[in-house]
Formats: sequence, C-alpha cells, structure tokens
Amino acid sequence: MDPLRFAIAAVPLGSYLLLLGLLNLRTRPVLVTGAADLATLGMALTGLIFVGPIALFRPDAATVELGDFVWLFLLAFYWLWVTLAAMLCRPRLVVYNLSAEELRPVLSEAVRKLDGSGRWAGESLVLPQIGVNCHLDTFAWMRNTSLIASGGRQDLAGWRRLGRSVERALRGVAIRPNPRGWLLLGAGVALVAAAMLRLTADPRAVAVSWGQLFAF
Repeated sequence: MDPLRFAIAAVPLGSYLLLLGLLNLRTRPVLVTGAADLATLGMALTGLIFVGPIALFRPDAATVELGDFVWLFLLAFYWLWVTLAAMLCRPRLVVYNLSAEELRPVLSEAVRKLDGSGRWAGESLVLPQIGVNCHLDTFAWMRNTSLIASGGRQDLAGWRRLGRSVERALRGVAIRPNPRGWLLLGAGVALVAAAMLRLTADPRAVAVSWGQLFAF
C-alpha cells in the first residue's frame, strides 16, 4: 500500500487504539452508551472504508459530475449508515476497565435507587418500573463489561435513567489500571508513527498517490 493510502487507513485506527489504551489505563471506570461506542468504532474504520470499498465502488457517473466532491458525498453516505446502525442497535451501556464481578455490586446499588422491584436472574436484570430488561456481557481479556438489552420491548427513557444512575455510582469506584491498555497504546502509537514516517520519507510517492486518488 502506498504511503498516502496507508496513512489514511492507519491514522484513524491508530487514534482509536490510543483512545482505548488510555481508557483502560485509567484508575476510574468509564461508561459510554452503545451508540457512542459504535459511532467511535465507525470513525476508526473511516480510513479503511475510504481506501477500500469507497474507492473500489466509486460510481464513475457521479465522479464525472461532482469531481473531488464525490468523496464528501460517499463519506457522508457511509456516516449515514453508521448513524442509522447506532440508532437502530439495541440499547446498551459499556463500562471500560471494569469486570462483571466488579460492576455487579455497583449496578445493584444504582438499581436499588431506581426500581425497588428490580431483580437479578443469573446475569440478567429486570427493572419493570422503568421498562428495562437486560443482561451482562463481559469481554474478560480487556476487562470491559456491557449491559445489553434483552428482548425487543425496552423503554429508552428508562435506559437513559439507568445510564445516569450507573454513571453517578461509578464516580466513587477506584480500580487498578488494565495492563493490556499498554498493548493498545503501543499499537496505536506504532500505527500513527509508521504512517507519519512513510509520509515524510517519500514525498514524491505521496504526491503521485494524491494525484491517482483525486485525479478524475
């Protein structure tokens, strides 16, 4: 892959790995919504999509009519799909750098204040008063835990209340950094550094690639 295309693909992905590494090296857990988590992943993959499917399936007729602006429309089209996926995905809360065993007592305390009739059944949690039915799913290798909706009937307002309550409860939780965060941090730095080095090492190749990419 030429230096320009490599940089376009690697820099967003490397930045995403840097962000994940920093989140996992914190001494406080971080809560995000599933939609925000998916949108961030979509942003990380933007460069790969740009030099891959978008460049491969770029319509010739639109290219002739729009010139360089065709890239903006194609990227906007991709981001519309990412936005649609984020809007249609099941409600989900993601807690970075906290195992299910560590999250469960914090979650139970937050739930007690929201819905006194809430009950656990294994890894599943039912909160009838706020219309939330969910289960815990953990990614043990990265020590991240997700609270995922179970079933189709969910109250989005109840999920927002649950998210705010869990976020408040997590403020008092101190944890040890996840050592695997260093791996993510190192991989992110390596990708971004490699992209910058390749760009500066051969400016002529970058200029040629620019002309090939944007010359219609």
